[in-house]
Amino acid sequence: MSRVLITGGASGLGAALAARCAARGDQVLVTDVTEPAVLPDGAAFQKLDITAEADWAAALERVRTEFGGLDMLVNNAGIAAGGRIDRLGAEHWQRVLSVNVLGAVHGCRTFAPLFKEQRGGRLVNVASAAGLVHAPAMSSYNASKAAVVALSETLRHELGPWGVRVSVVCPTFFRTNLAASMSGDDPMMEQVATKLINRAPLGADEIAARVLQAVGAGKFLIMPDRPARVAFWTKRLARVLYDRRMIATGTKIMESEQ
Repeated sequence: MSRVLITGGASGLGAALAARCAARGDQVLVTDVTEPAVLPDGAAFQKLDITAEADWAAALERVRTEFGGLDMLVNNAGIAAGGRIDRLGAEHWQRVLSVNVLGAVHGCRTFAPLFKEQRGGRLVNVASAAGLVHAPAMSSYNASKAAVVALSETLRHELGPWGVRVSVVCPTFFRTNLAASMSGDDPMMEQVATKLINRAPLGADEIAARVLQAVGAGKFLIMPDRPARVAFWTKRLARVLYDRRMIATGTKIMESEQ
């Protein structure tokens, strides 16, 4: 049995991860800004705004008191974003970076001392394939998820000597309610992203199963779906083809504006 804290656990991938962890007998603390209508059997809930350090401190105190420690922190909470660079305002960028980047940073900062004390633990940061491959008209989301990938790689080497295993999860689109978090700065591109999410072949539960299997195997970079792996390796091994496809996408966006 593992002691697990999951952020953004009220819906989507977070809820799927919480359900699977609880089903295998883990002690699970589900956190989110709103309590889910139904919690997995045996799971507990705590309100947690990942941008609020006081909420993180309260979660740490509860974990220490009730769990006696923590075996796995899943920094899953985040928001979707998309849009052309000239359509995205400063407030949009501040919101995306505050939630997607600093939210994960707060979680890592809060629980790193506990993991060091324990001489072990698992830190799982949910990023996106957008952190590895960078399509046009997704600058804020790409930048935020690339930062999470960089943070994860840094902590893999920094915390590894303490026995802490770090994983970063980088899926492409899968069916979830993530599109609801978009801010509306560029409605045309947000409609495209929503369609891709809704039409994705895999759902959150399938992604969750693959993620937990990979985390259990000790993998660092987890690309749980084939499109993510194809995009990643195309960029690495066939850069000319990758650039050609990205430029073609950019051209379509340009043509839509004319």
